[in-house]
Amino acid sequence: MTENVAEQKPATQKGDNVVFVGKKGAMGYVLAVVTQFNNGAKEVTIKARGKLISRAVDVAEIVRHRFMPDAKVDKISISTEELTSEDGSKSKVSAIEILLKK
Repeated sequence: MTENVAEQKPATQKGDNVVFVGKKGAMGYVLAVVTQFNNGAKEVTIKARGKLISRAVDVAEIVRHRFMPDAKVDKISISTEELTSEDGSKSKVSAIEILLKK
């Protein structure tokens, strides 16, 4: 089963305070979340899909327990996204959004 998934970087969208979890180490995403909070964000959303969902949960827990004990999980949303591979076949992938508030 081939997925059409590009490697996602610990990048954020301005205004939305979203961190997309990809294939890199969890600490890079933790740094991105902590940076968003330090820049004045009141809430940050961590998003991931497929096998990377567990890494997104790890990122949220590391942020809460090691770096920002005052951050709380406000909302967790799960969904299914349909991806089209290069050969045209479609596959469904689970996705998660974790909303952290300070």
